[in-house]
Amino acid sequence: MQDLSQFQHPRFARMYERLSVESERWGTAEHRRRLLAGLAGRVVEIGAGNGMNFAHYPPEVREVVAVEPEDRLRALAERAAGGVTVPVRVVAGHAGALPVEDGGFDAAVVSLVLCSVPDQRAALAEVRRVVRAGGELRFYEHVRSGSRVVGLLQDLVTPLWSLVAGGCRPNRDTERVIRESGLVIEECERFPFKPVPSTPSMAHILGRARNPAA
Repeated sequence: MQDLSQFQHPRFARMYERLSVESERWGTAEHRRRLLAGLAGRVVEIGAGNGMNFAHYPPEVREVVAVEPEDRLRALAERAAGGVTVPVRVVAGHAGALPVEDGGFDAAVVSLVLCSVPDQRAALAEVRRVVRAGGELRFYEHVRSGSRVVGLLQDLVTPLWSLVAGGCRPNRDTERVIRESGLVIEECERFPFKPVPSTPSMAHILGRARNPAA
């Protein structure tokens, strides 16, 4: 059994539970719908949080294995899984060592999670391990600003931000790291988005990448 103690952020989990519901009304629900549209077969969702994606999976998805390390959020995800039509199995685990088999999935999903994993490269190596050759990664993430000045400001605030936001690092260039992982980005839209009125607008990316054949 994995030691998940470093991933426990109960205060942040309670805050995220409230903010995620509000952000759905401000546009996040539509981003989730676009993220998951067209998926089919078996899907592993990495860092499923409180299960806000579950209602947006299309009926062609045969099974979702939702991996979440934080205890409170995982319990909420289990509750959410009971209210959707697509079969969802919620399991304890973390992005750097997914508790699933090699090549067993048609797709992996990450949404608002690569900002907070301890090691993005390790997480993406796990994506390549568990997704079959020719399968895909769907991603929706907030990322480092393209503005040099704003990027430097993000560097300054990241240490404090990470402490209060469950390890989130707003200064990560996630698109670049996905490209460097060996996954082939086929589509990537970049846009500014303010999840709720009380938060700053941040650059986001939404797209898909292919796991190439070995």
